[in-house]
Amino acid sequence: MTDAVAGLRSEVCALHGELRRNGLVAWTSGNLSARVPGEDLMVIKASGIPYDELTPEAIVVCDLHGTLVEGDLAPSSDAATHGCIYRHRSDAGGVAHTHSAYATAWAARGEAIPCVLTAMADEFGGDIPVGPFALIGDEELGRAVVATLDDSRSPAALMRNHGVFTIGGGPRDAVKAAVMCEDVARTTHLARELGAPIRLAREDIDALYDRYQNVYGQR
Repeated sequence: MTDAVAGLRSEVCALHGELRRNGLVAWTSGNLSARVPGEDLMVIKASGIPYDELTPEAIVVCDLHGTLVEGDLAPSSDAATHGCIYRHRSDAGGVAHTHSAYATAWAARGEAIPCVLTAMADEFGGDIPVGPFALIGDEELGRAVVATLDDSRSPAALMRNHGVFTIGGGPRDAVKAAVMCEDVARTTHLARELGAPIRLAREDIDALYDRYQNVYGQR
């Protein structure tokens, strides 16, 4: 195992703590992976390991079809899904999957989250799209995630009756997208309890997205 892969396993292990800290996962559900730069490989959480028992050794190395390459534990049941996303999205260096409560409630309704908040325009560039139902365990779900994100600027997809998949330039970016997805899902739900939320205009969404992606923060 190279130092680069070992470092990536440690990083991904630590970042699973952010999923838990932000209330996005329960028990052993959810997972995070990262692409190994320059290789057709990824590292991903092993199947069924509780979060408080997670160590870098429980982050296993797989090829981009979800087949175990290095490690003694069986990879996540979503490994083929993650691998499929990496094969079809060259911009993805990290993939996160959660069943976070509010976002998954939208997914259970088969409903996209409408862009009614500046925070949504900033991070997602419009609505957070919803994709079709697909069974867990093979590449069908991965193909559905890729197709759902193809016509969107959003790094997050709600998969019907299932949960949330997010992508990012690295694993930390994918986690951030998952955190923000749950945050805006919750706020938009609360707004709907009070009445019909007001959609942002397309030109305002574009302006907010451009500012956040290209100006905001330290450059």
